[in-house]
Amino acid sequence: MMKKLEMKFSLWQWIALAGLGFLLPACKAQPTGQVENVNFDRTLSAMLNEENVPFMSVATLKNRSVDSVILLDAREKEEYETSHIPGAIWVGYDDFNAERVQDIERGKEVVVYCSVGYRSEKVGEQLLKMGFEDVHNLYGSIFEWANQSQPLVSPEGDTVQQIHAYNLLWGQWMKNEDIKKKY
Repeated sequence: MMKKLEMKFSLWQWIALAGLGFLLPACKAQPTGQVENVNFDRTLSAMLNEENVPFMSVATLKNRSVDSVILLDAREKEEYETSHIPGAIWVGYDDFNAERVQDIERGKEVVVYCSVGYRSEKVGEQLLKMGFEDVHNLYGSIFEWANQSQPLVSPEGDTVQQIHAYNLLWGQWMKNEDIKKKY
C-alpha cells in the first residue's frame, strides 16, 4: 500500500491559493498562459512544479482521442461522484494506492487531474516513482476544464452542469457561471 500523501503548503502557496497571486514577486510566479484567468495562472505557477510532473494544457487534452490517453482523477470520491472528465478513472488522493493503477500499462500516456493541480501533481510524482513513463498533470485541472466549457459527466455517464469545488478557497477559481458549485 502506498504511503499516505499529505497536503502541505508553504506560505507562498497559501497566499497564492487565497487569490493573492498578484502579490508574489515576479521571480516567484511567472504566468504560463495555459489558463484563461491571469490570477489563476499566477497562482498555479507559484504552486506547481513542471519539473516534478510535466504539464498538459486543457487545449492539448481536448484534442487527444479518448483511447490515446488514460485520465486519472486524484480527487476524493465525493468530488469524482459529483462530476468528472469523461473517461476518467478515480484513483483518489488521501487513500491513493498502487492497486488502483496496477492494470495500466506503464508506457501509456497518463494525465492526472484534481481540482486545480496540486493533488494531481503529488499523485503524478508517485506514478513516476512506480515506473510510469509518460505522466502529465492537467494544468488548471478540472476547474480549467470546466472554465473552458468542456463536458463534465456523472458516474452514470450523463452530462452534468455541476462540480465539487472542494472548498470556498479553491472554488473561487471555478469561474464558469453555467456550472453549479457544490462544497
